[in-house]
Amino acid sequence: MAVSGRPSDTMTVKSIAEIANARRIVVKIGSALLVEDGAPAWHRLVSLAQDFSALRESGVEIIVVSSGAIALGAARLGLPKGGRASLADAQAAASVGQVALAQLWAKALDEHELIAAQLLVTLGDLEDRRRYLNASATLERLIEAGAVPVVNENDSVATEEIRFGDNDRLAARVAQAANAQVVLLLSDVDGLYDRPPGEAGATRIKRVEGVTLEVIAMADSGSDSGLGTGGMTAKLQAARIAERAGIALAIIDGRRDAPIATAIAEDDGTIFLPVRTDSARKAWLGGRLAPEGVLSVDAGCVAALGNGASLLAAGLTEVEGEFQRGALVSLHGPKGERLGQGLVEYSAGECRAIAGRREAEQAELLGYAPRAAVVHRDHMVKT
Repeated sequence: MAVSGRPSDTMTVKSIAEIANARRIVVKIGSALLVEDGAPAWHRLVSLAQDFSALRESGVEIIVVSSGAIALGAARLGLPKGGRASLADAQAAASVGQVALAQLWAKALDEHELIAAQLLVTLGDLEDRRRYLNASATLERLIEAGAVPVVNENDSVATEEIRFGDNDRLAARVAQAANAQVVLLLSDVDGLYDRPPGEAGATRIKRVEGVTLEVIAMADSGSDSGLGTGGMTAKLQAARIAERAGIALAIIDGRRDAPIATAIAEDDGTIFLPVRTDSARKAWLGGRLAPEGVLSVDAGCVAALGNGASLLAAGLTEVEGEFQRGALVSLHGPKGERLGQGLVEYSAGECRAIAGRREAEQAELLGYAPRAAVVHRDHMVKT
């Protein structure tokens, strides 16, 4: 697995075999791999720690996004349905399981003289721009100090309304914040198939360039284990988040011994290659997951937005939700198709007041001179 010299910041990873050439990677491990019958799968932790050690020796910096806290905590507390019977159960299980999970990672990494650092984040930590930059700075400093950050969603305080809900998308957002080159999803499936992998004739796709609607249609709705919350759809959503920042994302089989080394040696799995590279701010904006409302527009506005225009009030047809100026909103076309998202310049009430109105009418309706746009193109990303 070793490579010559230090991996480059500008190295473009085009295959799973080239992952060891990246400077920094984010590795996500699912619950089904780390917890078996409520007990830690210690043999997998040991195997992963060995993989991390080999990567570190070749100059690759590692960030881990680890599931498993709820499953571990639920087993210790004797909670039904793996701790997911209710939000209160999940929060209680996470509180116990986070301690256990951190101890396991610390022990496994210590055997290779690697220092584990725990970082618990909420959706708000990566949705708010200032907190996102703070998280980015923390990750950078931990890596500079030689630690291996182990990141998980802080499920003990998150609610259904303000959570990632799966660690696949969290891993992609962490990769953006950490300026990584690759997200590596270790799963109980070995890649993306053109149909549910249990069906006869299902074929694994080795390389995907851009997550299109056709690719999304291939996604299976869940994993085999019942422990996780992601499924293939969440992994494709993670790939879309990653590609905005020019980050490759790969899915490999985490059930094998030395799963990363094996995947690299055999060039085995599915890799999603980015076909776009947004600015840092637009990548952050496009990766945000919690819009507060929906702005629907007419066909003429759809065409204008496609040519890079801002969203003007004249093209606005419908407003859903309650929000204030500066909120994240989704942009939809006349058939309900999602066009993108952006930061709105007006409150929901003001948007409703000026919807479909020309600029000359807006001042009287608003009581002040209208702003340049409802959503300015500089604060907008297209799907």
